[in-house]
Amino acid sequence: MAPETLKPKETSMQSTNRRAFIGGLTATAILITHPIMVTAQGANSPLRIIVPASAGSGQDVMVRSAQNAMSKALDRPVIVENLPGSGGIIGTQQLVKAAPDGNTIAFVSNNHTVNPAVYKKMPYDSLKDITPITIVGETPFLLVVNPQRLPVNSAKEMVALLKGKPDQYNFGSSGNGTILHLAAEMFVDGAGVKARHIPYKGAGQMITDLIGGQVDFGVLAVPAVQAHLKAGTLRAVAATGAIRVPSLANIPTLQEQGINVTVGGWLAAIGPAKLAPTDVKRLNEAIVTAWTSPEVKKAMAEQENIINPTTPEAAVSTFSREQARYADVVRKAGVTLD
Repeated sequence: MAPETLKPKETSMQSTNRRAFIGGLTATAILITHPIMVTAQGANSPLRIIVPASAGSGQDVMVRSAQNAMSKALDRPVIVENLPGSGGIIGTQQLVKAAPDGNTIAFVSNNHTVNPAVYKKMPYDSLKDITPITIVGETPFLLVVNPQRLPVNSAKEMVALLKGKPDQYNFGSSGNGTILHLAAEMFVDGAGVKARHIPYKGAGQMITDLIGGQVDFGVLAVPAVQAHLKAGTLRAVAATGAIRVPSLANIPTLQEQGINVTVGGWLAAIGPAKLAPTDVKRLNEAIVTAWTSPEVKKAMAEQENIINPTTPEAAVSTFSREQARYADVVRKAGVTLD
């Protein structure tokens, strides 16, 4: 039998070093297996973007067009989540409840500043419970008519016809209290005419009935009516924004036709209340970079959107001003929802 090989006795220092080495290996294995433990709040964690509107809506299309560019600008994944309902209230409520850690933002429309005047009860304060980051840009609207029902070529001619036959014509909208409804109400009030409102559950059926002659006129976003304008089934008599629509430069604005109304659909980025100024600055810069990148600028031009991201300070002023403006429009129109 071979003699047993004697092993030198381990010293206390060697024992300590061995345990430390094994412990280090174990910690390294844990980090490799579970990297999320150290990156949950880091730069590599996803940015959650809430869109309080349905998939495929103009609001959603704008955000998703810039999703990849946002990811590049922030050097982190970006996840877009649609939470539609109640004019944007359901999705925005989730934004309000989110931690103000820079990991969750939302992109809202005019409806955010309309809702406080339309709904009797709100689950949050539209100004105090958010942090405005930027107004990204505007989607232009058009005042359009069924040319068979309203054989006019301009807003001026349309006003003369409506004044000659008060309450004999109607206008449709995507629903009570929506921005398309209020935009039409602003035209009616600004022009000093009378017309009956027919609300729909979305713009799709309203456009169908407008073409069919059940609806006489309405205010709609440019992308929704472009094909119908080319086909001649609908006619645009005015752009409702501050400037003419580039692809429809022959159509003057309401202002140019003597009607003191300016309204369009806008998109804004917001965070929860008490979002740190450093996070606001970082997110604002990323949005500016993303939305002014060549690929996003091309997509926005094709959608006829006018992109001009503002500073956070300008966004704060816009929210306050718009909320006051729409409160007056809602009061005049007598719109209320439970």
